[in-house]
Amino acid sequence: MNDLMAIWLKRITPLVIIGMVLVAASRLIPKPEPIVQPIQYNHKLHVEQEGMECIDCHRYVEEKPYATIPQIEICSDCHFDEPLSESPEEEKLIAHVESDSAIPWERIYRVPDHVYFSHRRHVTLGEISCSNCHGNVAEQLAPAPQPMTPMSMEWCVDCHRENKVSNDCLTCHR
Repeated sequence: MNDLMAIWLKRITPLVIIGMVLVAASRLIPKPEPIVQPIQYNHKLHVEQEGMECIDCHRYVEEKPYATIPQIEICSDCHFDEPLSESPEEEKLIAHVESDSAIPWERIYRVPDHVYFSHRRHVTLGEISCSNCHGNVAEQLAPAPQPMTPMSMEWCVDCHRENKVSNDCLTCHR
């Protein structure tokens, strides 16, 4: 019985120690701070009640490498001097429109400087839906506090592989 216990301790003890180290290390890794936007934009309301689509606010996504972050020029098409609701968020928006001041949106998605990413290439040529990368934004009652997908090289390479798209380094790296 002692031999059996000694063997068990020799095999299990290192696994328990490794597990404890991994748990402790995971608590030391800083978690990204949630991103808080200046206006808690309700995507769901705009999609369901107004029938809006991503390209209504994120213009140029089908034509240029980047998708624009909406500014007052777009918002003021519907929101100007009088609120359409009793939302304090809409009041913030109207204040920006009336003062002709930019909305200081916080960028959520970033790729490293050496990576070239084109929304046009993915959305128009690749026919990829916005939700593939950004999640079901149409159901969001407020902006996402962090990216909905990891946007890592591994994630991109897997998507390229699944969609039979080139994984040649120069496709994305400059």
